[in-house]
Parts: sequence; structure tokens; C-alpha cells
Amino acid sequence: MKMTIEVDCTPEEARAFMRLPDVTPLNDHLVNEMQKRLSANINMLAPEELMKNWMSFGAGAQEQFRNLMTAAATGAMGGKS
Repeated sequence: MKMTIEVDCTPEEARAFMRLPDVTPLNDHLVNEMQKRLSANINMLAPEELMKNWMSFGAGAQEQFRNLMTAAATGAMGGKS
């Protein structure tokens, strides 16, 4: 014997029926906090700001970064040059 039951309800109604907690206020708070942080830091994504930050480290940092990438590439190739 085969039975099919179709339930037509909203997510809120299903959550209440299954006695699951309503996390809408928590979700709204988290989304608002993420929006605030994103808005506060969005100017850091501007190309001028990125270049200014990268260049402030100087040539020493650029050399260290190149060495790091070389070491990573060499390690990925199994030590073969």
C-alpha cells in the first residue's frame, strides 16, 4: 500500500508545527552586522587603496612574497625545477 501526503504550508508554519525555534531575529541581527562591517570596509577594495597598502610594505615584503610563491610552486611540483 502506498500513501502520498501533500502538505501546503509556509516555512514559518512548518517550523511552528515541528516546534523548531524561530531564528529570524538572530538571522536579521547577523545580516545587519555583516552589512555594517562590509559598508565600513568597502573602501579597502578600491584599486587605489589596495595598491597603497601593498606598496607601503616596501621592496622587502615584495621580495619575501616572491620567495614564498617560488617555494610554494617548487613544493607543488615535488621539488623539481
